[in-house]
Amino acid sequence: MQVSAMPWFQFIWDESEGGNVEHVAQHDLTREDVEHVVQNPECLLKSRSSGRPALKGYTADGRYVFVAYEQVDPMTVYVVSAYEVES
Repeated sequence: MQVSAMPWFQFIWDESEGGNVEHVAQHDLTREDVEHVVQNPECLLKSRSSGRPALKGYTADGRYVFVAYEQVDPMTVYVVSAYEVES
């Protein structure tokens, strides 16, 4: 079931070595891919491994992606992890 778009407008991206930009790139994803998924989630979840809020959705090019994040404030998120999964 499709959920309504998330109300976030700002993402925190850490470009330092070992930051979240590097982490999502290791999974062949870009910031734009992840932001699209977060803003257009298919379902909201909780990460089984970390307990963080998470979601699943499709990138603009059709890949199904899991995203775990921390909500910094009502308008800001920090993406912790993102990787492609089977739908």
